[in-house]
Amino acid sequence: MASAPAVTAAPRSVSPTWLRFKDALRRHPTAIAGAVVLLAMIALAVAAPWLGTVDPQAVSPVKRLKPPFGEYWFGTDMLGRDVYSRVVYGARVSLTVGLAVALASTLAGLAIGLVTGFIRWADALVMRVMDGLMSIPPVLLAIALMALTKASLENVVFAITLSEIPRVVRLVRSLVLSLREQPFVEAAMAAGTSIARTLVRHILPNTVAPLLVQGTYICASAMITESILSFLGAGTPPNIPSWGNIMAEARSLFQIAAYLILFPGVCLSLTVLAVNLLGDGLRDALDPRLARRM
Repeated sequence: MASAPAVTAAPRSVSPTWLRFKDALRRHPTAIAGAVVLLAMIALAVAAPWLGTVDPQAVSPVKRLKPPFGEYWFGTDMLGRDVYSRVVYGARVSLTVGLAVALASTLAGLAIGLVTGFIRWADALVMRVMDGLMSIPPVLLAIALMALTKASLENVVFAITLSEIPRVVRLVRSLVLSLREQPFVEAAMAAGTSIARTLVRHILPNTVAPLLVQGTYICASAMITESILSFLGAGTPPNIPSWGNIMAEARSLFQIAAYLILFPGVCLSLTVLAVNLLGDGLRDALDPRLARRM
């Protein structure tokens, strides 16, 4: 009597997108380095209450302008405040602004871009407004909005978000204009699928990858814009330690205490560089045209 053939487990399928993502990261170790640095900065911001040595707002005039690498790791500023603690807590502000602006502008731009790209009459009306907003440089638009409101972290996030939304809208609109001519979308519409269901089920999934990449660039741009606003005195209030505020308060002492600008400037540069490197890696991993070319 012949024995029954052994049953072997079917090999588990692996997503082509995941394989392409792993291959892109293998070819771009700088993306991994960017992700590591960004995670380190996020961990620094989350653990600020435990990593900070003293209260970042504690004033001690007798200890003003102490040099770094002594009693205080990063020295003290003109009011005797610990620069290290202020830089650590400043990571919270910059990362909060960057991530909040990236999330808010991406969601708002996605919703507007889906509607304007699929509904023709809305496209002509909304895109003229977006073009008008894009004609104003983002920093100038943010400064103008902050001049109309009081200085607060929420208003900074709102001002920068409003200046970033038009770029997301144009990206999503261009994707929708291309996707709505595809056979699978035309078939869904011919079958009587509603516009809302077509947008959510057939078009929205195809916009996720470009939006992830765009979101990283918006995050980096938002952190720079927040620092510019704070440096110009139009950003977060002076009582909130942010990298821009720290550099703004120290600009008059640059010649005698350059470290006051050096440490927050290095942290800001490293964070923005890490986000951009991660965005480049995501672009190479999620764009099938680049994958085929490589």
